[in-house]
Parts: sequence; C-alpha cells; structure tokens
Amino acid sequence: MLESTQKGTLDITARIEWFLGVLERAIQKAFGVFKRVLEKARIWQTLEAIPLNERQRKVLNRLLDGFEDKFTSSKWAAMTKCSQDTAHRDIVDLIEKGILEKSSGGGRSTSYTLTSEEKKAINSFMFFL
Repeated sequence: MLESTQKGTLDITARIEWFLGVLERAIQKAFGVFKRVLEKARIWQTLEAIPLNERQRKVLNRLLDGFEDKFTSSKWAAMTKCSQDTAHRDIVDLIEKGILEKSSGGGRSTSYTLTSEEKKAINSFMFFL
C-alpha cells in the first residue's frame, strides 16, 4: 500500500485512507479495552462488600480477565501456591457467597465458573458503543 502511494502523482488520498483505517481500528481496540477495564472495576466494586482472601482475589481477577479453560481446584492450588484442601475451601466459600458455581462432572473432573449473574455482568456493556 505505502509503496504504491510513493510512486507517480502527488495524490495522497489512498495513503490518508489507509492511515485513517489504521487509526480507526486502533481507537476501536483501545475503546474495547477501556470498556473492559471499567466493567471489571464495576464488578470489583460490587464484590468489595464481600470478604475475600488474597487467593480468592487473585483467582477471581484471573477469571474476570477471561480465563477460558475449565477451572479446577488443582489449577486453583497451582495458581495460588496453596494445598489442594485450601483451594477446595476457598472454592466452597465462593460458591456459598454466590460468586462461583460447579459447572460439570464430579470428583477430579469437577470444574467451576463464575455464576451466570457474574458472567452477565462481565458480558454486558453498560457504556455506549
């Protein structure tokens, strides 16, 4: 694109169109990140009233950042460098507080996700597009 605009005439219309397209995509991406940060801050404001330990905050922060894989107590323990029993107690506490829910299976294959209410809060965009 740039090579073709540097040959021949002094018409820079194509170059300006290219630049404006790049600028528009950059602004849209930055706005998307901005909306995500604001939404995450709003969720943390609602969770502020709920007593959470540092491990729970760390893992919830990861989930709010869009952790896509199945989240198990083993992954919790590895991420927070705690025992499997401590991870399980943290998870049970968050389930009782209505923040997490069991998503599938049982035993070793049990995984957890944010409750549908928390997921809705993450996926909703309350700010204008």
